[in-house]
Amino acid sequence: MPEKLEVLVDGGKATPGPPLGPALGPLGVNVIQVVSAINEKTKAFIGMKVPVTLTVDSKTKAFDIKVGTPPTTALILKEIGLEKGSGKPNSDFVGNLTVQQATRIGEMKKDSMLAKDKRGRFREVVGTCVSMGVTVDGKDPRKVIAEIDEGGYQGLF
Repeated sequence: MPEKLEVLVDGGKATPGPPLGPALGPLGVNVIQVVSAINEKTKAFIGMKVPVTLTVDSKTKAFDIKVGTPPTTALILKEIGLEKGSGKPNSDFVGNLTVQQATRIGEMKKDSMLAKDKRGRFREVVGTCVSMGVTVDGKDPRKVIAEIDEGGYQGLF
């Protein structure tokens, strides 16, 4: 029976320490080999937390790594070049996301978002900007959501 382990690691910088080492040790796999493979698969997400699902066959010690996409908030922060969002998102805006960046994030996350079309994914990313204190196209993201609902931004979809 394969063992399944789900962890959140730093992209390209996983270590044999917690949370991986203690979880992998009892499974009898080569921890260094697994960590190296995870780092190789997550190197595109350096500087972000990345969800990783590891399946280990306890008999053969074979393992399979599935890398998810980082949370939408992490992708937004990477796009605008910040470490964290605003402490007061309703009044203090810390950065600006362009429409193109928001659309690109929506496409990166399309397999894990609830929305099934480009318009809905764009709206979800803009909604995340509300709670982070990030403007979209220089505007309050709530205003952008209202414009989307009124039929704006049609050229994107």
